[in-house]
Amino acid sequence: MADADRNPTYLRDLAGYVAEFRAAFMSFLELHTPTYRGPGIGMLPAVMPLDGVDEAELETRRARVSTAAGRARRAPSLTGVLFGVRGFNGAVDPVAAWNTVTQPKPLLEPANIIDACDQMIGSLEDMAARAEVELPPTVDVAQMHPAVWGQAARLWRDGHYRQAVSAAADGVVQLVKARTGGPELDDTTRWNQAFSEKDPEPGRPRLRWPGDQTDRTVVSMNDGLRRFAPGAQLTIRNPATHGPGEMTQQEAVERLSVLSLLARWVDECDLIEALDPSAGTP
Repeated sequence: MADADRNPTYLRDLAGYVAEFRAAFMSFLELHTPTYRGPGIGMLPAVMPLDGVDEAELETRRARVSTAAGRARRAPSLTGVLFGVRGFNGAVDPVAAWNTVTQPKPLLEPANIIDACDQMIGSLEDMAARAEVELPPTVDVAQMHPAVWGQAARLWRDGHYRQAVSAAADGVVQLVKARTGGPELDDTTRWNQAFSEKDPEPGRPRLRWPGDQTDRTVVSMNDGLRRFAPGAQLTIRNPATHGPGEMTQQEAVERLSVLSLLARWVDECDLIEALDPSAGTP
């Protein structure tokens, strides 16, 4: 698995699978007795079933070890815990070779497998701890504004990053349409109109950053949104929709972040509507 040795969650999960394998293997050994390990060592199986053992229970425990071995199968190569055995060409994987303890000429002894499990668990825990220290910051795309992630989620999970960005941009446009209403307009015009510095007109409300409209920070936000919103449309949505090729995940997450921020700002703005000229004053 690519970059598995730098993923602390994966490494700790794998350590847990090795621990499950170790426990299942120990349970399997409970139904066995060690064979004579004198001059015939290396020829006879390392263990033999106990006299009168229940065959169904033996097979159940054997299956449990095999299943656990499948989950733990990446641990030996990832940690480098492998054995060199005389007369055997290549390294012996202690997880894959566990069943040889019941066969003639076993590659490993039960103690070898148990010791290997302990070493793999320790190595994986150490690798996970080091990976956490080196882990770069991550962005949780699912926590982005609903107008963004709601449109992008399915495409994102399928790896269609460019289409996900395009859909998210359309979601933000729909958000501003829902807030401002009015006639049908092209998207860039919609943004320009929503944040226009002109006073609102009937059917053409404006979005304004909340607060005293003479305050320097409020003035700065309004001026910035007036440029930023249509700029995001032109630089993010249009290239994502009409541009060639695919985006990398990093390129896409940067664009989704911008769109999510814009959507949250749209939510925060006050909607300023024109006074109804037909409404008289008492």
